[in-house]
Amino acid sequence: MTVSRSVRPFYRPMRPRRRDEPHRAATPLELFFDLCFVVAVAQAASSLHHDVAEGHLRHAATSYLMVFFAIWWSWVNFTWFASAYDTDDDVYRITTLVQISGALILAAGVPPAFADGNFTVITYGYVVMRLAAVVHWSRAAVGDPRHRAAARRYAIGVSVVQVGWLLRLLVPAEWGIAAFVLLVLADLLVPAVAERPGMTPWHPRHITERYGLFTLIVLGEAVLAISMAIQTGLDAGEHDLWSLAAAGALIVFALWWLYFDRPIDAPDRMPYSLIWGYGHYLIFGAVAAVGAGLGAAVDVERHLAHISGTTAGYAVAIPVAVFLLTIWLLHDRQDQHGAVVVAFPVVALLVLLAPLGPAPVYVVAALLVVLVTLTVVLRRRDIGPRARVAEPA
Repeated sequence: MTVSRSVRPFYRPMRPRRRDEPHRAATPLELFFDLCFVVAVAQAASSLHHDVAEGHLRHAATSYLMVFFAIWWSWVNFTWFASAYDTDDDVYRITTLVQISGALILAAGVPPAFADGNFTVITYGYVVMRLAAVVHWSRAAVGDPRHRAAARRYAIGVSVVQVGWLLRLLVPAEWGIAAFVLLVLADLLVPAVAERPGMTPWHPRHITERYGLFTLIVLGEAVLAISMAIQTGLDAGEHDLWSLAAAGALIVFALWWLYFDRPIDAPDRMPYSLIWGYGHYLIFGAVAAVGAGLGAAVDVERHLAHISGTTAGYAVAIPVAVFLLTIWLLHDRQDQHGAVVVAFPVVALLVLLAPLGPAPVYVVAALLVVLVTLTVVLRRRDIGPRARVAEPA
């Protein structure tokens, strides 16, 4: 008896996926891609923690925003492309593994970028990832005549911007940040220009799932950061950190709850899809930064940091407030009513005031627990009457 077995081809034409494809879920290759990005996120969060604890606040913020952009933008571009054109042939897998190699190179460049502003290794890793993306888009231009104009614009735009990133390594140091900002704007404009002839066929629910998975990654990094800081204290014989660990855990749990509070889908129209996709830079970056801030708060508690308790409080409060305001703008403001909508910016403001008083981490945790409770109670109260109205006579 012969058992027929499908064999994955080495190469097949890169046809578009259906936007209404049922049961679309993340593939093992996409999950592996995310897993390798954990290394880069961990490096960025760890370096931010160290700089904040040492009191190098301006350097910490600037370096972190620059490094995290490279991590986030590389992940975003592969995610949206894979949602539209994942063929899962051998060439596609090999090209994606090259992108993963670029992510590992990028991660190796994070420490020198924080230490002395040397972005050479990060740039090389970033360019490797983006040039592999050009191969993907070139294949899409050949295999998808309907979206050929968009795919070509992607391939050309990404290639041109990568030349700019390499040339940036040659400019004087005092022009580095200005050149970085210009290249970031150029990178962000590529999808806006490329999608004008017609949107590529990415899957809204698949994109939503992928963004949710990356949110879990950065939440996991926050948990790991505070866990490692607490473990270091316990190894040193300091056993009075459990309450701080509990407060940190409540903060991370609340961030998870607020992001996944209700089902959401990525907007399927321009420019809202770009706003939603780009806005998550603030969400991802803020969550990872919360972990770094909690680690700095543990260092202050152990008298190892060169900052005050107020500064450590702001290292937690600022990213939490950014997270709340971004969630409010992207997810809750349009679809919620009444007190739930008002609660997010109000709590964000109170979070920013928390470091001015004693025990800021505990206060931030309490405020987030209150916000979670309000969203649950008020949403159930709002759903009840609407459910009764919807009941058939």
